[in-house]
Amino acid sequence: MVDASAFGSGSTLVVAFEGWNDAGEAASNAVRALRDQLELVPIADLEPEDYFDYQFNRPTSSIDEDGNRVLEWPGVTLYGPADGGPGIHVLLGTEPSRGWKTFASELVDAFVAADITGIVFLGAMLADVPHTRPISVFASSESPELRDRFELEKSTYEGPVGILSVLGDAAERVGIPSLSIWASVPHYVHNAPSPKATLALIERLEEFVEVEVERGSLEEDSAAWVEGINALASDDDDMAAYISQLEQARDTVDAPEASGEAIAEEFERYLRRRDGRAGDGTSGGPGRR
Repeated sequence: MVDASAFGSGSTLVVAFEGWNDAGEAASNAVRALRDQLELVPIADLEPEDYFDYQFNRPTSSIDEDGNRVLEWPGVTLYGPADGGPGIHVLLGTEPSRGWKTFASELVDAFVAADITGIVFLGAMLADVPHTRPISVFASSESPELRDRFELEKSTYEGPVGILSVLGDAAERVGIPSLSIWASVPHYVHNAPSPKATLALIERLEEFVEVEVERGSLEEDSAAWVEGINALASDDDDMAAYISQLEQARDTVDAPEASGEAIAEEFERYLRRRDGRAGDGTSGGPGRR
């Protein structure tokens, strides 16, 4: 039975996975900012050989401070306080290629060992939204208690899901409640990191965890991101016209953030685009609502 009353009273886990759930690297960069600010240390690693296809997620080569070449392998790491006590934990890594049931089970065992009492999943999706408006952020939970407590919505999405959904389901089965926060990233700038979306996720995350995440250069980077896209659009009439259409559509929404129904519709369009590209032999895979 899920004990939603314990959410936030012990150790809260914040989760992001690189890859399909991480448009514009918004979610993973938000979790990195939290990890670095709190100076969290690794407390558990999963053996990558069991879960990753290295032809899909290849190891990378780099040069360390001593001039030696080192290989960095895709993987997933659970971080916690250096003193080993309760507090905010984070999980960061790459979405696995296989063995999702076993992967989720192994991670949930690590969560139980770390006394995790609640989980916040962060994600970012490509959507038909303009870069010139506030980033749309949608928070939801499968827990009725968390929805009542935080005035969240229940997702009505049906379709392919990603590792966040699988992990959330496994955690709830052992009594760990969770909620999800998703940001919408303009699909026409999908190749570049989106500091504006990272900032939006951090701002919403602070409503659920007891920490104020330092912004660093995020606000300046966000402004530069917008100006850079504006410069590109000024030289492309078609792009400028398309952005204007998105702005008009967005301005019909009363609140700064789009409604849950609007975000759900954006996500469904996102999935159709991704599934279409996957059918053409390009990258794609299951996502999370």
